[in-house]
Amino acid sequence: MKVCGVELKGSEAIISLLSNEGDTFNVPECRKQSFTVSASETQEAISEFHFAFKKLMEDYKVEHLVIISREQKGKLAGSATSFKLEAAIQLAGLPVTLLSPVSIKEQLKRNPPQVDYDALDLKRFQLPAFEAAYAYINGRIYGKL
Repeated sequence: MKVCGVELKGSEAIISLLSNEGDTFNVPECRKQSFTVSASETQEAISEFHFAFKKLMEDYKVEHLVIISREQKGKLAGSATSFKLEAAIQLAGLPVTLLSPVSIKEQLKRNPPQVDYDALDLKRFQLPAFEAAYAYINGRIYGKL
């Protein structure tokens, strides 16, 4: 199973791919680590983001998307742009799961990844997206999701 973890921050979608075959987890190389939308108020910008994201998922044969959920109200609420990006991602034609940061932390505490992060070819900013993908796959394996 190949999963794409997504963290939405402001007008940016940060991604990390993770595949699982048996007991082996792999982080495949990816030509893009993030997508930025500069003018989210225009239909053209959102359409371009949607097309580019969907194309990347098709090219890498991603089977499932995992998005880190954000608060909808209050001081820590996600931006309007991040919710637009989430909607565009959900229209990519793939199954989508929203995981809360608390669920991700619980899953990582239960089954921490046995990995040297420096050897993964991930940028530091991709770590939350990686952890979301890992928590999803791990939760499916152990029936905790």
